[in-house]
Amino acid sequence: MSLFFLSSGMFLGWSLGANDAANVFGTAVGSRMVKFHTAAICCSIFVLLGAVISGAGASETLGKLGAVNALAGAFVVAFSAAASVYMMIRLRYPASTSQAIVGAILGWNFFSNTPTDTFELTRIVMTWVACPTLAAITAIIFYKLAGFLIPFCKISLFRLDKWTRNGLILVGAFGSYSLGANNIANVVGVFVPVSPFGDVTLFGLLPLTSAQLLFLIGGIAIAVGVFTYSRHTMQTVGGGIFKLSPVMALVAVWAHSLVLFLFSSQSLEAFLRDMGLPTLPLVPVSSSQAIVGAVVGMGLLKGGRGIRWKTVGGIACGWVTTPVIAGIVSFICLSVLQNVFMQTVYDGSKIAQKQPAIIETIAPAAAPGHELPAVLLQQGAEPRS
Repeated sequence: MSLFFLSSGMFLGWSLGANDAANVFGTAVGSRMVKFHTAAICCSIFVLLGAVISGAGASETLGKLGAVNALAGAFVVAFSAAASVYMMIRLRYPASTSQAIVGAILGWNFFSNTPTDTFELTRIVMTWVACPTLAAITAIIFYKLAGFLIPFCKISLFRLDKWTRNGLILVGAFGSYSLGANNIANVVGVFVPVSPFGDVTLFGLLPLTSAQLLFLIGGIAIAVGVFTYSRHTMQTVGGGIFKLSPVMALVAVWAHSLVLFLFSSQSLEAFLRDMGLPTLPLVPVSSSQAIVGAVVGMGLLKGGRGIRWKTVGGIACGWVTTPVIAGIVSFICLSVLQNVFMQTVYDGSKIAQKQPAIIETIAPAAAPGHELPAVLLQQGAEPRS
């Protein structure tokens, strides 16, 4: 039964791979600088590495937003987010998996009468604005820098083409790693508090915690999504918003990857904290917003006339409607699962006992001042009927 409930997380992972791989390699494939199969293989490998090695940071934030503490409830939350993203994929618009999972968690909070941590919700929503803005600014800066360095270094067109192709693969690998590290929380983060697994050692060589094992399974689901259903979305991102030159494609992927890394790196956060500098929140940001922001930023730098605003508007509408749809679907499905199939989708008695262990498991190096919100220390209310 536990494996059945995990299937919705796999569905969400597949949806993320089908949708968000386009954000990493869409510009490269769309500009025909990298073949689809090369992109898919590279993306799959580095998404897995990022998920297992660095996936814990953003998961902590989702755990604070909504501590889903019953396996059936986690199943519904992941299913609702996956269904919302899948619908957007069918419409050929790159949706935001981050927004979908947040909407689904809020649906669970509302159904179970669990107060939402407004501080964490505000931080997450602010990143939905900051992420594309930061990506646009980063892309403009690096595109201007490339425009200065290429003529200055007198690089021949043949060599520039070769370097750009290799650069797209290298930067795409970095972007895939960042995608896995940042977005694996969307896929299996809600299952961490109720994981049916214990710590294991794979092949007698690779020790994995319970959370890392979930991240590995989620990463495999993402890889399957990349191979089976990402080609069409790559074409939309690669050529649907603005016609990109190979250099612009490289800069777009770099800006996207850098922004995702900034919002997911525990090491960077610890370094900034040790230096007495302000830190960035470790939040699962939207890779779709990052790549669209980067592409639009360079389009604006070119005067904005070549930007297909109708396509951008459709994508933006998807960003607004996706969390709303996910929240509604989550609430309805929770009601059905509890009242028709008699499954426990919410257990208030576990909140005070389980959550501290969760945070210790997924974020052993949590920053000072990241204490558990008061809501997690309260006994939960009774589920709705």
